[in-house]
Amino acid sequence: MTGSTGGRLAGRSAVVTGAALGIGRATAELFAAEGARLVVTDIDAAALEVLRAALAADGAEVRAVVGDVSVPADARRMVEEAVAGYGGIDVLVANAGILPLQNVLDATPEDWDRVMAVDGRGMFLTCKYAIEHMAPVGRGSIVCLSSISGLAGQSGQAAYGPAKFVASGLTKHLAVEWAGSGIRVNAVAPGTIRTDRVRRLPQEPGGQEYLDAIVRQHPLGRLGEPEEVARAILFLASDEASFVTGVVLPVDGGYLAQ
Repeated sequence: MTGSTGGRLAGRSAVVTGAALGIGRATAELFAAEGARLVVTDIDAAALEVLRAALAADGAEVRAVVGDVSVPADARRMVEEAVAGYGGIDVLVANAGILPLQNVLDATPEDWDRVMAVDGRGMFLTCKYAIEHMAPVGRGSIVCLSSISGLAGQSGQAAYGPAKFVASGLTKHLAVEWAGSGIRVNAVAPGTIRTDRVRRLPQEPGGQEYLDAIVRQHPLGRLGEPEEVARAILFLASDEASFVTGVVLPVDGGYLAQ
């Protein structure tokens, strides 16, 4: 990856939450290659600094904010960093999230509250603060991270799946609410992607069997790669999708087509 002054996001100011690893990192790298001026955020300070340094070394304009999207002050600071550094925010990728794999008997009330705080409340807050700055200038693009679990039921995701239904619903409601202000709001719904979290599954009890079963459920016969989701996010964020809003786009190897 190399920084670029051209590209589909040339000169655009973009905030990517949960950027240190997985889909967030792949998205930040692709956005930088397409000319975006970036604010990358994560709760993992060490991993975020590795990403920031790598992007900067490749010539990207990049700032990093360590914080928790579920904390209002942190979420606001992520957006304000783009406004202070780049004069505004053109694109938000609301990616930060956690993925507990638990059925309803194993999940505790505290597990439910935590995933809803990060995956639901955190997305709400970052969208809210981005829209505060997008609406007055009459433009902006938001891409939320939903999931196949935010469009269909899956076992073992009693807390995570409902949180991703929040992501799908928030996307559609905000799209309608802010279309008149020139703000597009879309989402991607990835299938199972070979993120760092998924790569660790074989080391967990029953993890390999779970993973093998998940692969069989994807008609293309494999898991997705973070870069494949990032390319869909780039499309929705860019002017190529200028007449697209309120869409939850599956990137799932055919999972939801069954």
